[in-house]
Amino acid sequence: MPSVVTDVPTGEAQLAKAVARRVSRRLLPFLTLSFLICYIDRVNLGFAALQMNAAVGIDAKTYGLGAGILYLGYFFLEVPSNLALERFGARKWISRIMISWGIVSMACALIQGPVSFLILRFLLGATEAGFFPGVVLYLTYWYPAEYRARIVGLLSLALPVAGLIGSPVSGAILSGTDGLATVSGWQWLFILEGAPAVALGLFGLVFLTDKPDNAKWLPEHERQWLKRALAIEHARVQRVAPMPLWRILTNKHVLVMALAYAGAGGAAVVLTLWMPQLVKSFGFGSVKNGLLTSIPFGIAAVCMYLWARNSDRTGERVWHNIIPLIALAAAIFTFYFAADRFWLTLVLLTVTAIGSYAGKGPFWALSSEWLGPKVAAAGLAQINALGTVAAFFFSYLIGWIQAETHSFALAIMPIAIVAVLGAIGVAVAGRGQSTRREIAADAAARIN
Repeated sequence: MPSVVTDVPTGEAQLAKAVARRVSRRLLPFLTLSFLICYIDRVNLGFAALQMNAAVGIDAKTYGLGAGILYLGYFFLEVPSNLALERFGARKWISRIMISWGIVSMACALIQGPVSFLILRFLLGATEAGFFPGVVLYLTYWYPAEYRARIVGLLSLALPVAGLIGSPVSGAILSGTDGLATVSGWQWLFILEGAPAVALGLFGLVFLTDKPDNAKWLPEHERQWLKRALAIEHARVQRVAPMPLWRILTNKHVLVMALAYAGAGGAAVVLTLWMPQLVKSFGFGSVKNGLLTSIPFGIAAVCMYLWARNSDRTGERVWHNIIPLIALAAAIFTFYFAADRFWLTLVLLTVTAIGSYAGKGPFWALSSEWLGPKVAAAGLAQINALGTVAAFFFSYLIGWIQAETHSFALAIMPIAIVAVLGAIGVAVAGRGQSTRREIAADAAARIN
């Protein structure tokens, strides 16, 4: 792992790097693959809709509602899920989430019409609730703060990579399996892309380790160093009295970051759930559609890693959140002038993807640094819950506006507005706190 900003002596810094490398080799492949499968299960609805909507009678408004109703399940169960993770342990809870969402994802092959579509999409969100913030919380058990933006950035690479890989794979499954064993291509899509989540969840039950205390795969001196380093870090905020849950959920930093997350999440809704239909409107078939829609995700993946790495290298968090939000808002506003020019549309989709995904690592690092370990479990989950419930409204709003105006550019305009508001909120809340040290100092002052 590349070096990070550190003030510890050379020997201590080398030990820190050695521990981070060993932890990363153990946990990151599993967690990254889990994220990849999770977001492929998000991307595939956009491709399934190319056949499914006509086959079972789902119109644009119903599709928008069903695409977004998943986030209602998130909203109601996100915070309880993170609290359950702390109670039952990450190994059992993360694995449980994966197994249950995989089963529901496969069951989407049984959709018969609008009602079953809405029910299964809600259940998918309910079973998947807590996965992302749960893993972010899990990482705080294993990495000191100076590593987290890069680690979350590496994990979050699964989002654009899911589009990069999932788009062409989904397009190929859709066209290559249609009619196989009298089952439609969109049904095979749900079955074949839902099964890996179940398999990986079962594997996680025996593979994951809850905390460093249980990490027999770490040498004793490295395990003790990691426990000591995390204990020292947590001790910085231990003087604060436990904060009531209602205060956590209404904390200004939670609400500001939720607004920023809503803007980035709204752009992700456009990319994962509506982009295949937008590309299809230019006359491209399933296979070409999959290849073309993978381009924005591939470029965003590279930018995402470099942006998170730069945030950790410089220690800067605030502007690493603001700039991506402004970029995606500018791209969405420009859609209005793209009209029927496909290649300009593809460029704007690429900038939207970069803006949506590049800030993921710095975003969760800034959120955890602003909140501190005492309130991270509920706070991170609430940020994700509020941000994702906004995706519900965006999904339905896009479908409704498009159905009424037949204009995709107008349909996505509210996302740009929210992204700008989120950027302003982060700028105001982070005024004078651009670097990690300044953020930590401000957090200490607020809790004393």
